[in-house]
Amino acid sequence: MAKLGPSIDELISALRCLPGVGPKSAQRMTFHLLERNREGAERIANALKQSLDRVKHCKRCRILSETDVCSRCQDERRQQDVLCIVEMPSDVLAIEQATQYQGQYFVLSGHLSPLDGIGPEALGIPKLTEWLDTNVIKEVILATNPTVEGEATSHFISEIARARAIKVTRLAHGIPLGGELEFIDSSTLSHAFSGRESL
Repeated sequence: MAKLGPSIDELISALRCLPGVGPKSAQRMTFHLLERNREGAERIANALKQSLDRVKHCKRCRILSETDVCSRCQDERRQQDVLCIVEMPSDVLAIEQATQYQGQYFVLSGHLSPLDGIGPEALGIPKLTEWLDTNVIKEVILATNPTVEGEATSHFISEIARARAIKVTRLAHGIPLGGELEFIDSSTLSHAFSGRESL
């Protein structure tokens, strides 16, 4: 790539840290912000700086928050004895928008991946274990992604919960509403078949 000057090159390089943004996309964003929308660029810069200064992880559930304990953890109307474990903060928003779930959350901020050096400590498992030991939890809902790493993470956490005689459930995997069997991949169909329920 031709050099355009240190500031422009650095902005292009910086934008590439975003998921799904390659060199061409970063270059288009850079030119758009500098040529057509400097006000938008300044707004992004200010919002990013403000977020970096103010946002941290909730000391209880580990979601991103501007306060030490997030509003969900402070809400006494939420069910205190059900804990849903998710991989990312965005998963909390997805569940909140799509369901009537009113229990507690614990955000792992990833999944177990020994090859990448991500072990139990990085996912806050000691904090999770402490939570299970010091609170009355009747059910742990495992809502990790249906990937190999997500399944391994779920299994690891389920063993911790079962050792404490806590009921463990996993989000159902299966055929999407409106789906046709002939077009469903074999892994999804296998999960749906083995997880069938009585009517």
